[in-house]
Amino acid sequence: MRKDYWSFYWPLAATGLVMLVGRQFQNGVLASYEDAAKELATFKLAMSVSMPFAAMLVFVPQMVNVLARSRRGRAVCLRFVLAVGLVITLPLALTAFTAPGRAVVAWIFGLDDGTARTVVQYLWFFTPLVALGGLRQFYTGMLVQARRTGMVTVLNTATLAAMIAMLLGGLHLGWGPVRTVALAGVLSAGLHLVLAGALYAACYEPPEHPTHEDLTYREALAFFWPVAVTSIMFALTRPILYAFLNRTSAGVVAVAATAVAFDVAMFFGSAINQFRHFFVTFGDRDLAGVRRFMVRTMAVVVGLMVLLVFTPAIRPALRLVLRDRVHLMDRAIEALRVLCVWPIVMTFRNYCHGHLLMWKRTLGMAVGGVARTAAVALAAWAMHRAELLDHTWAAVILILGFASEAVVAALFVRWMRARIPGPPPRMRRARCGVGGRSSR
Repeated sequence: MRKDYWSFYWPLAATGLVMLVGRQFQNGVLASYEDAAKELATFKLAMSVSMPFAAMLVFVPQMVNVLARSRRGRAVCLRFVLAVGLVITLPLALTAFTAPGRAVVAWIFGLDDGTARTVVQYLWFFTPLVALGGLRQFYTGMLVQARRTGMVTVLNTATLAAMIAMLLGGLHLGWGPVRTVALAGVLSAGLHLVLAGALYAACYEPPEHPTHEDLTYREALAFFWPVAVTSIMFALTRPILYAFLNRTSAGVVAVAATAVAFDVAMFFGSAINQFRHFFVTFGDRDLAGVRRFMVRTMAVVVGLMVLLVFTPAIRPALRLVLRDRVHLMDRAIEALRVLCVWPIVMTFRNYCHGHLLMWKRTLGMAVGGVARTAAVALAAWAMHRAELLDHTWAAVILILGFASEAVVAALFVRWMRARIPGPPPRMRRARCGVGGRSSR
């Protein structure tokens, strides 16, 4: 295993874990309130509403890593990201601040008026997060492009520490769940933006050989919209499952347990998701080596997940989040045992995505995302109609959706290989060394 591979990859994997630790702290704070299942479910439903909007910006780091490799490219990408962030904030604001928006939320999830009102209160805080999200992702992508992945980890760790302090402060002051959790999220996101901008200004070094010096907004849009669709489809997966689960006899308990299981599984899945950054950076030079690295890393991730989920260690781990809510814990463990297959499917999916990103043929990612959402919706509807849908079947359906997406992406890669002979176009290296100064 090449040392530079690991030096580049591990800070990104650590960054994903740091972000998920913050999510678990949020879960733990909500579980400390009297009606833990209701508070967890309400928060997850609110996240499900805001995530399709925020998710459109998830691939901004990959976009700027590929396109923002000249002064012109950086300027175009920055203005493009700011414009997109404002545009996608508008429909979320209408949902959060209008009566028809609240009515739509209540109808989609089958909520009573009180729960719908609480969901909308969360959305009041989440709306500015979307507006800020594009700029945060832009700075993160520029740091990754410069191989300053260690700084990305430090940045996210500092933000996590601030969030935890705010969550604990809200609990100490006796604030309600909405004010405590949502305000901590907004303030920590603002801190992340300030720190990311400062690190970019102080540490970014442009590539030695600039590319995309005549980048246009049309080219940026052509790259962006398919990956945005991909992200939206991912963000819709959970809301679809939660909408059907909330209509089962278990209701909010099933939603809360499934949400916790998905969040814990993402501790392992987040490491797999960093393969796309890794592939874009190294895949054109050493495809066989990159493939070996991905397979070995996946084996370690799956092994660690199995070791946690199928041993008594899982209960103390979940107790940190769910306290003594045994009815939630048992359901979450059952779903997690199924989700141990998830990282394997994600690895193959991300391997195919890496090819499509380097070829700048991201349409295949969009079509795959649509296939995943359609598969999840159809399967969830069928299981609900058969009165079989529960937390375990929700985990199975999630994996089915990812498998559908992976198959579609693989078909696009095969098609592109037939049309484009040879390896994907070479990506120029930035001057910065791996995780630090130049190593040239």
